[in-house]
Amino acid sequence: MSPLNATEPAVAAGAADPGLKEAVRERVLAHREELLALSRRIHAHPETAFEEHRAAAWCADLLRGHGYTVEPGVAGLPTAFGATLGSGPVTVALVCEYDALPGLGHACGHNLIAAAGLGAALGLAPYADRLGLTVRVIGAPAEERGAGKALLLDAGVFDGVDAAMMVHPCPVEVADFHSFALGTLSVRYTGRAAHPSLNPHEGRNAADALTVAQVALGLLRQHLPPHWRVHGVTTAAGTAPNLIPDSATAEYEIRASAAEDLTELRARVEACFRAGALATGCEVELTRPEPDYLDFRGDAGLLALWRANAAAAGRPEPVESGPFACTDMGNVSHALPAIHPVLDITGGVCGPHEAAFAEAAVAPEADRAVLEGAVAMAWTAADFAAARG
Repeated sequence: MSPLNATEPAVAAGAADPGLKEAVRERVLAHREELLALSRRIHAHPETAFEEHRAAAWCADLLRGHGYTVEPGVAGLPTAFGATLGSGPVTVALVCEYDALPGLGHACGHNLIAAAGLGAALGLAPYADRLGLTVRVIGAPAEERGAGKALLLDAGVFDGVDAAMMVHPCPVEVADFHSFALGTLSVRYTGRAAHPSLNPHEGRNAADALTVAQVALGLLRQHLPPHWRVHGVTTAAGTAPNLIPDSATAEYEIRASAAEDLTELRARVEACFRAGALATGCEVELTRPEPDYLDFRGDAGLLALWRANAAAAGRPEPVESGPFACTDMGNVSHALPAIHPVLDITGGVCGPHEAAFAEAAVAPEADRAVLEGAVAMAWTAADFAAARG
């Protein structure tokens, strides 16, 4: 996949028939109760990565009930789905997320993402052919961990899509969203067990190997460029103080402003973990538990359409922001025109991955974001088709 050149937007301008766009808004609002009920149902039954069986089924059932042809389990992922309606020459994908965070539930507000995506899909359903659209809804599991969209992309689920879009709740309103690139690393040291007083000289301390590596990482951070990040947790490092541990494990993440930087950063971080093994006589195994998350690169033409439609739908004036967070929607943006606006639901009071944000994800501002986000996405899809026609 080659990155889309941001200086060559997919479209520069576009405007669908105003009467049709108003009809689309009315259809979204006509589905208000079932969309907000879906958001609350997903929120009340949080499911983590690749376990979103109920959420995926609820979304698929709602789409099927409004004329969409639904294919469950696309790309061999049981909690993914694809849904299609219309036969227009321009295909727009509305991307839905619905996974939750372990221990925090929907503290990232993915219940809103699913409901807004379905709202746009239901609003467009009666008018897709007249707008020149084929509407695809892609149910994408495992955004928080597992890179579900990267797996769907590699499996061809986005093939034939002209543009993709989704919205995400946030503590601030941003149209031109930027994210970090993210890589993951699983670390396993294997040493040799021994008694710490009887025969410590025969032991090879796996926990010490991890300690050496963490010291090396701490020293490395001074020499990393801005926006390069290394962080992780120890998941095992012995079970008792009277036993030299022969195993230690850790999970780490690396982040950089651009996907191209991850290769160098990964090499430098892995060298630190190998140093721990070398210093202690242990062995180390380094693996990647999931695909890399690429940095998000929004399409300039789609963004212009979104800005106009979001304002008309009632959204607040967006602010400019540097990169924050990571998303596997970044992988999609490297392959085709895409946008990922974030919608303010807390006014900066709290942010994603905080317990308070889970409460905000079913508050009145969240409901507003579902409906206005759905309308703005549907209008943007309509204008995109008009510009391509």
